Amino acid sequence: MNQKIRNMNTTALAYMGDAVYEVYIRQWAMASGQPAADKLHAMAVPFVKASGQAQAVRELMKGFLTDEELALAKRARNHRTSSKPRNADPVEYKLATAFEALIGALYLSGETDRIEEIIGEALNIIESDLKIKKIKPGAAYSRHTKEKESKNE
Repeated sequence: MNQKIRNMNTTALAYMGDAVYEVYIRQWAMASGQPAADKLHAMAVPFVKASGQAQAVRELMKGFLTDEELALAKRARNHRTSSKPRNADPVEYKLATAFEALIGALYLSGETDRIEEIIGEALNIIESDLKIKKIKPGAAYSRHTKEKESKNE
């Protein structure tokens, strides 16, 4: 990540990261084969809402991120903002902003392989958390269904 991007306003990075992450999640949902838009939306919600992103970044900050990524995430989390979260806990909102800023910075740096690693790990973390709470994300990631079907054949 270059110096210019590292020093950008973290709110601007989060703005970009929000859009990039949303596209990745929508691609993931579409890959399930689910044709109904309302069910695709239901699948995506737990992964794009602040609480899911906050849970993911909490875990990622425990050793998955590089020192540079961790520093950026902490700077974004600690950035003072005048906006108030509408439907999220303020702490979760700040953590979600950190996650989005990280994705935005990596995107602007052209580090798509790293974005995919981080988002893949975030999906695993959020999905694991949903299973612990016994909540199905929409129809749940069909990858698991396909794996079960292939084992039964």
